[in-house]
Amino acid sequence: MIDTGQARVGNSLPPPYALMLVAVMPSPRDLEIARVLGWYRIPFRFAPKIVQVDYLAFYQPSCFGKENANQIEYFSEVRGIELTKRREIMRDEPDHPRADEEYYKIQLGRLETLPAPIRAGKWKRVTFLYTTGELFTRAQLINDLVVKSEERKILWHSLREKANQSELYSGVEFPEMEIPPDVLAMLGDLSRISDRQDWYRAI
Repeated sequence: MIDTGQARVGNSLPPPYALMLVAVMPSPRDLEIARVLGWYRIPFRFAPKIVQVDYLAFYQPSCFGKENANQIEYFSEVRGIELTKRREIMRDEPDHPRADEEYYKIQLGRLETLPAPIRAGKWKRVTFLYTTGELFTRAQLINDLVVKSEERKILWHSLREKANQSELYSGVEFPEMEIPPDVLAMLGDLSRISDRQDWYRAI
């Protein structure tokens, strides 16, 4: 486990009803930004349809090293979301090729540490995955986070309602019943996952 200083292990697990988004933590540097500065970024063009959730959980890819890769160790409560330019959040990289592209800047609460990591198992590469606090607190493998087929419409309805209450999605209309294919992929339908697995290498 990476030493994250003030990240807490403990009793602050998400409540069962929490809406959660599992997202890739692109690098150890980004994990440090989340811990010290309290925010996380997602390029708008690669973002899931709805980012207005209660908690983020962070999947660590291969760049985290043998002992820490391919697992979820950390999560955090979402405190706020804004849409801004990359140059405004990464001010030490003003000449970056994507400096003028739009990004979601997600404000985080304290970085929390799971009592035991949720390991990838057969899911070696992850982009985004919606889940619930109930599944998250029980999961041992990424596959345990997948929402069962009969519950997907309930989760989509909850996500849609939360988005409709947010100024971030003012004027956006989400389907009432039919779940869009890209959302279905993010609810865990392996047959629908698109080839966006390397987005985090270019953010």
